[in-house]
Order: sequence, then C-alpha cells, then structure tokens
Amino acid sequence: MSTTETPYGFWPSDWTASQAAAAASEFADLHCAASGVYWVLYEPADARSRLWRWRAGRARCLTPDGFSVRSRVYEYGGTAFCTTEGGVVFVNEADQQLYSLTGCDDDSWSGDGTPPRSRVKALTAGTRRYGDLHYDASTHTVLALEEDDTPAGTQHRVVSIGLPGGVRRVVLEGADFYSSAITSPDGQRLAWIEWDRPQQPWTATRLCVASREPDGGWRTAECVAGAEGGESLQQPRFGADGRLHALSDRLGAWQPWAEQGEGGTWQPAPGPIALADHAGAPWQFGASTFQPLEDGLLAMRFEEGFGRLSKITDGREQRLAEGFTRFRQLCHDATCFYALASGPDSTSAVIAIDRASGAVSVLAGGERPLPPSQVSRPEPLRYRTSDGETAHGFFYAPLNVDHRGPEGERPPLVVFLHGGPTSACHPVFDARIQFWTQRGFAVADLNYRGSSGFGRAYRDALRERWGVTDVADACAVVAHLAERVDPARAFVRGGSAGGYTALCALAFSKVFRAGASLYGVSDPLALAAVTHKFEADYLDWLIGDPERDAERYRERAPLHHADRIEAPVIFFQGGLDAVVVPAQTEAMVAALQARGVPVDYRFYPEERHGFRRADNLADALEREWLFYQRWL
Repeated sequence: MSTTETPYGFWPSDWTASQAAAAASEFADLHCAASGVYWVLYEPADARSRLWRWRAGRARCLTPDGFSVRSRVYEYGGTAFCTTEGGVVFVNEADQQLYSLTGCDDDSWSGDGTPPRSRVKALTAGTRRYGDLHYDASTHTVLALEEDDTPAGTQHRVVSIGLPGGVRRVVLEGADFYSSAITSPDGQRLAWIEWDRPQQPWTATRLCVASREPDGGWRTAECVAGAEGGESLQQPRFGADGRLHALSDRLGAWQPWAEQGEGGTWQPAPGPIALADHAGAPWQFGASTFQPLEDGLLAMRFEEGFGRLSKITDGREQRLAEGFTRFRQLCHDATCFYALASGPDSTSAVIAIDRASGAVSVLAGGERPLPPSQVSRPEPLRYRTSDGETAHGFFYAPLNVDHRGPEGERPPLVVFLHGGPTSACHPVFDARIQFWTQRGFAVADLNYRGSSGFGRAYRDALRERWGVTDVADACAVVAHLAERVDPARAFVRGGSAGGYTALCALAFSKVFRAGASLYGVSDPLALAAVTHKFEADYLDWLIGDPERDAERYRERAPLHHADRIEAPVIFFQGGLDAVVVPAQTEAMVAALQARGVPVDYRFYPEERHGFRRADNLADALEREWLFYQRWL
C-alpha cells in the first residue's frame, strides 16, 4: 500500500477525538464470589459507573437506572461494592451512601435487563461518605471506611453496617487514616492498614490485627509490621488457612510477606520472589495485585514498567497471560484466576485464566479499536538524566499506514507526564496516545523519578525535589530522543501533578515549544491551603514545610515565575475540582495573558479532578492538538 507524504503533526486520521474518548471506558473493583464474577465498568458516554456480573457465560448489568457505583472517600475512592449472601451492597456516586441490592438472581427483569429500583434499599443516610467495602459473612455485616466532615475537621473510621437493617457500629477509630479492613475466612481475625499524618500510604503505614471477642467485639489491636516507621504496607490478605499476608517495601520494593511457622513470624513469602514492586502506589482502595493460594501465590510484578503475572509454587514460577502488560484486581476461585488486564493493542479487559491449562478467556472488554497495523506500540525508555541517574518511560513512534513524514524530517514529540506524582504510566493501549501517533506525533510517556513501580529508592527520589527532579527528567528525554524526534518541536503536557511539572518545565527551561496543563498545580502554597485531608501533608514531603520552606515554594511555583514562560500554553479545568480549584488555574491564565503569552483556556463546569464525560474528553483532546498545530 502506498503512503502519502504529509507534514508531521498534520496527518489525517479516521481515529477521531470522539472515538478516542469513547475508548476511555475502564474497569474497576473486580471480585469473584459463589454467585459469579463482578466488576464495575465506567462508561464516559454518560459518566456513570455500573456494576456488572458474569455467570454461566453471560454478563449482566446489575445497576438500577439513576445509580452510579463509585466512592469518593479520600477523593479517589475505590472498592465501591461488595457481594453479600443476599446480593450486593454498593456506594452510590451522587450521595456517597450505601445501598443494598437484592434479587440479583431474578431473571424476570425487563427492559435493558437492569434491576428495578424496588430491589434497592438505602442502608445509610446523611452527609458521611463511604468506601472500601468488605463483607463479613460471619456477622452478616459490611465493613466500610467512613469519612465524616465535622467542625473539628474530617474524621475517618471503620464502621460495620448490619444487614438487612443498616445498624451502624464503630469498629476502628483514633488513627488519621485507615484502609483495607478485612476479616479472616472464619471471621475470628480482623486486619487493616492505618497511618497518621504527616505520612502518606506509600511512605509509612502500619499493618494491624485484632482477634474477635466472644461478644462479637474486637480485642486490643496488635501491630504486626510498620510500628517503627519507614515501611509502607498494603493489601492485607488472609489465606484459606487463616495466615495473614501483605505487601511490604521493607527490603526496598513492595513484595509479598506472610506469617510463617507456628509462631506466625512475619517474613518474606517463600520464593522465588523478585526484588521488584508487586504493586503501584495505593491511591485508591481495593488494589489486588497478589493472592495467597492453597499451594503458593498468584502475583503481579513490574519489570521495566511492564506488568508480569505469575503463579509461584514450590520454588517455581509459572508465567501467565503473557500477551498482557498490566494486571490489576486479581481474584480467584477453584477453577480460574481472574484479573483486569491490559495490553498494547486492546482496551482493558476482564480475563479468566484456567488454573489447569493456563488458557485465557476474555469475559468483557478487550476490544481492538484500531487494526494492529495502525497501533503504535510502547518501546521501553531507560535514559540518563540529572545527577547521573536513570529515568524510565515508554516511547511511541508516529504511525499511520496512509501517511509518512517528509524525507529527512523528524517528527514532533509530545511528552506525557502522569499525575500523582507518586503514580505511574503503563505500556498499554491508550486511546489518547494513539490519537497523537495517528497524526504524526511521537510520544514519550514518562515514569519520571518519583513514580511507583521501580522500588522505594526511585519513589523517594522526588522527596523535597518536586519541580526539580521531575522537570529534569522531562527535559532530558528530549535530548535522549534527539536522533528520532525534532527537539525544536517538543511539547509537554500533563494533568494534576503532571500539569505542575509541565508548567515548571515551561518556566524553568527553554526545551519545549508549547505545553498543556490539565487541572495542573500552578501555586503549591495555594494548593496546600485548600487541599483535602488525604493530601494535606503530601506537599511537605514533595517540597518541604510550607512555613519553614516558604521561599522554596515560591521558587518552584510557576505562578510566581510566569514572567519566565514564553511558550504558548493551553489550560483545561473542571468547575467542581476540589483538588486543584479553578481559581488557581485562572490566576495562572491571567498572569500569562497580562504578558501577551498566547494562551487558551477551556473550562468544564460539571467536571471534577480528572475529566470523565466523553464529550469533554474529546473536546480537550481535539483542542490540544489544534493548539499545537499552530506552533509547528
């Protein structure tokens, strides 16, 4: 097939912004039970998250009309449902209250197959918010993390909600934060993660357990690990034999640990266990990247940013589902392992892996929106950056089978910076990245220093260095790729913390031709004054104490150095954003406009921190592309 010579950045493509936005649907909260396999599917077309169940070869929506299954506790939520003996309990997005859904096995539902509202019963009411749900079958109660905004400040506690009546009892309180409360199979032990300010869940947490009293209450808690600080623990799990497992980064990376021997000594799980992160940073509740099995472990780990899934038994490792590069929400039953899995050329999927044969079945998702010949695949990036250190990421070459760039010309580059910043990007099909590569742009998707997935030392490299280390990595990748891209036509873009890094790169370097900030931080001090409790001390770790290190904050605030930004910038902001409030973005826009810097600003009144509606996602993507075209 012949191709047409077309300037890079201007390649026509049938892969539209609307199609890219529609492909942004995502799965969450996978869970398997005797009654089936359950998951939540977010659909950008109407910005609703629906609960689905797969059983006997059929997937069925269980979410009644007018409901959306999503928690916003800690702002980022997670584990917004749990299965019970009689049905499901879920968090409704609109009011953040708990509801029970019964009659899930009733096949008489009409219309589109969703249950009638008569099956739904409110279990809570008021202004408290709920998330991180776990069903305790021994007492027929739901454990939930409760977020309560009081005059004295936001309080967090773990409560039990009795079924079917909704009687509420406080189970845990006193720590600043809790997550992952879970009971043992016999209901006699309770385990959870807790931490106190100023720590974050990826810096220092405690793994605690308590035994049940004869009257149903809990004895005094025992700290199993993390009491001395400096250790991040996540994902407590009880095996079928009642032994407690969790991930700990005590040795330098999040690895499986477990109670060993008759005395229950806390030790690394039997191997082979690679010294590698077996999880990302726990921004949301309910992460499940390892599972204790009757005969070993099911575990995901990162290798150069690629997710690898294995079964570990008797000192041997069996690699599973090798066509995928990211695995989340692992669970299992007697016949299958289940996961939310993603690969380079297909959308996220719910997969089942036969435990006997290793054969993979796709239960939902896994579509291929583009032909394989049109998909730009991720190449691992490992490059030298400041201080002689190494940074990571993925490179995507421009690809459109109908077009090629002019002879001897190198393509423009768009540098993607993920939010967090203690988060990560992954080598999976990203509809936004393919939108750019289809139009003749190369993309560098960065896991700059501070990202998770590369061990604790790499994550800690951003401590008090935000706005410096990450910026150096964003700039260094342009030089690293200079033989493959045109460094004079490099663009930088990011959302939230990634938007902050993009603005810093534009203010403190001359590497980039233009940039985009999607709900990005422009004044860290202003953010510290208004941000929510979960992140209230995060900036202290990233930059320093706001009072003691106020000058450092000013030195690293793009808003205070707007006079140094000469490159054009496009801004995108949600009107309901409680993390980066609109006033912060608008102050940055005004400062640049006052100096005559070319600026575009798009405001979406109904969006929060991270856009969810398909029409807004498409609008932002299209406008960003057209904005960059002006500076090619």
